[in-house]
Amino acid sequence: MLIRALIVLLLALNLGVAGWWLLRAPPTPAEPAAHPPGVARLQLLGERSRAPAAAPAAAGAAARQATAPQCLSLGPFETAAEIERARAALRPIASLQVRGRRVQTGPISGWRVYLPPSEDLAAAQAAAARVAEAGFTDYFVMRQGADANAVALGRYADEATARAHAAALAAAGFAALAEPIRSGPVALWLDLRAAAGFDPARAQEISAAPRREALDCAELQ
Repeated sequence: MLIRALIVLLLALNLGVAGWWLLRAPPTPAEPAAHPPGVARLQLLGERSRAPAAAPAAAGAAARQATAPQCLSLGPFETAAEIERARAALRPIASLQVRGRRVQTGPISGWRVYLPPSEDLAAAQAAAARVAEAGFTDYFVMRQGADANAVALGRYADEATARAHAAALAAAGFAALAEPIRSGPVALWLDLRAAAGFDPARAQEISAAPRREALDCAELQ
């Protein structure tokens, strides 16, 4: 009788312990210890090997910036003689491209279409020959002033006609521009594109230009 009572008591105790174990609340996880300020966190070897993955891309972008050409405008010059002297002084240090540009003020008296100045007269004449081969008959190589070595492609009374002609030339592969002709004073500028490492301040100094302005290189294509 005593043995049977002990067996029943043991079974009851076991069932009680099992029920407590199943119904107990999960233990609260311990909070991570605060990291001391100024001390580098330890990293696993796998974490350290993945961390600099973006470095090659950043290095590539920096390399492209270091080799990209620089473009700027110098001026304004008052006479054709001044701009020609500046052009001659700049050509050795801005070997990629130097071109003259006219900026006029006053009311518009018409429109012109033209190819921007080439590096020299031979290149301008070659461009004019290609224009003729493409079937355009209205052209003239300009030899003096800020537009020296540009190719004039016609003058028009209205903007729409000038832009339509420029678009036709562009469709044939020519970088033709259409711009207004004004009757006011003319300011002469030099636009240039130079290799990386070029010194804009030095260019302004040797050209004797009153000002220099940043220029988008896409405008010189």
